[in-house]
Amino acid sequence: MLAYTVHEPPDTPSDRIDRAEGLVFVKDGFSWMAALFTPIWLIVYRLWWPLLGYVMVSALLAWLGSALASGWTTLASLALHLLVGFEADTLRRWSLVRRGWRTVGSVTGRTTQECERRFFDIWLPAQPVIASGSGGASSGGGRSLAGALSAARE
Repeated sequence: MLAYTVHEPPDTPSDRIDRAEGLVFVKDGFSWMAALFTPIWLIVYRLWWPLLGYVMVSALLAWLGSALASGWTTLASLALHLLVGFEADTLRRWSLVRRGWRTVGSVTGRTTQECERRFFDIWLPAQPVIASGSGGASSGGGRSLAGALSAARE
């Protein structure tokens, strides 16, 4: 079973379809890509502070390895990569929150597509067609899609 948290950027457009396209799904669980390619993964997701911490700890481990000439620094480096792999989702969520993103929900499912479908099946009908606080004219009087559809059926 997969679990995702869903995040929305701080400056959301007024149209719900544009808002939906801007949402980010962050997978909960171990990330092999983050564990195997830690510095590249951190750069791709623009996690600058964790990258700085990773570089500092890696440099410290390299210095200790050369100064002490022991094999435990290899294990410590492996442990560092595993730690990033286990905490990759937390690092991404922390970074998004730091940049002003807000969590709009969470969802579970068997596949990524099922999770997205489940989330949008619940989230889209609850959103107004055009958000009322954006300064634009509100389509359908600010009603949600479900309200507009039921009014159209009558």
